[in-house]
Amino acid sequence: MRMLFLLMLILTLALPSFSQTAASTAPGLPKEPHEIFAAAAPFYDFTAPSLKPWHLKATYQFYDEKGQPAEQGTYEYWWASPQVYRSTWTRPGAIHTDWHTADGTRASTSSGGRLRYFERGLQSALFSPLPTKAALEPSSARLSLEERPTKIKGVKLPCISLISVNQSQLQTQPSSFYPAYCFDPSMPILRASSSMGTMTTEFNSIVKFQGKYLAKEIVDLAVGRKLFSAKVDSVGGLDPNDPALTPPPDATQTKVDNPEGGAGVAVGQFMKKQTPIYPLAAKAQGQQGTVILGAIIGVDGTVHDLEVVFAPYELLGAAALEAVSHWEYKPYLLNGRPVEVETTINVAFSLGR
Repeated sequence: MRMLFLLMLILTLALPSFSQTAASTAPGLPKEPHEIFAAAAPFYDFTAPSLKPWHLKATYQFYDEKGQPAEQGTYEYWWASPQVYRSTWTRPGAIHTDWHTADGTRASTSSGGRLRYFERGLQSALFSPLPTKAALEPSSARLSLEERPTKIKGVKLPCISLISVNQSQLQTQPSSFYPAYCFDPSMPILRASSSMGTMTTEFNSIVKFQGKYLAKEIVDLAVGRKLFSAKVDSVGGLDPNDPALTPPPDATQTKVDNPEGGAGVAVGQFMKKQTPIYPLAAKAQGQQGTVILGAIIGVDGTVHDLEVVFAPYELLGAAALEAVSHWEYKPYLLNGRPVEVETTINVAFSLGR
């Protein structure tokens, strides 16, 4: 079983003007950070039993190191109930499908290349972009929610940072290091999320679907450069008996004992960490900046499916990739059992150090 660990992304000044906000009536935005999350949560619950079966299709786009469109793919999602749903990612040379069935079985088929970091995160960005209720509990997460209003293009947005109460971290980390969520100033609608001061996810063209807020356009950027985008092409009803919800006999099947995102997660710890070697050629050319890597930490604590999500320079990306590939962790635990964890890793190169 894979536990999805999301490092949510702080609002940058490159955020474009807000477009096509949901026009239907909605409650005003509360003043207190906890109340804002509580008000928004029901509008982002795409697992509610009250929902009627539905199907969504989206097109996604990768961008190259210059921010120009590169490879493209499609994503489809079928939802019949909180227990029965299917996801399929398709791009040239690769197809991956996951089914979840009523008896608690997860089935999958895959051909071609593995799913990439942004492909794996697209489903969460569409249907569960907010932190979980358990993650916001001060007693378990040891967090302080601090509102940091940000004025963008003349509009002041309430942005809530999830600040660790660990005093040593507070002394060494700037506020932009921590995950932050920025809302519409008048409604509980998520407009952007960010962290580590490097990457930003924008949620645009918001519509209301079955009483929930759905971003029909999602854009991921790093220091203003586009890395990935997705646009919803269609969303509508679904026959709960649609054969697409039934996995084929040759699908790989796994019994799911615990739902993803459940409580009781113990944070993994470094067992082995190799410091990246600063390439001499990069130093000579004055190259510096932060490399962002996507990775999965396995049940044995080793790092795999490692990829460069963003690198300011190719040499720095290669150096970070080489070093992190040797890292090892004490496995992450869910209710006492090892689980796979998807995460991002930031590796900073600074000429001043």
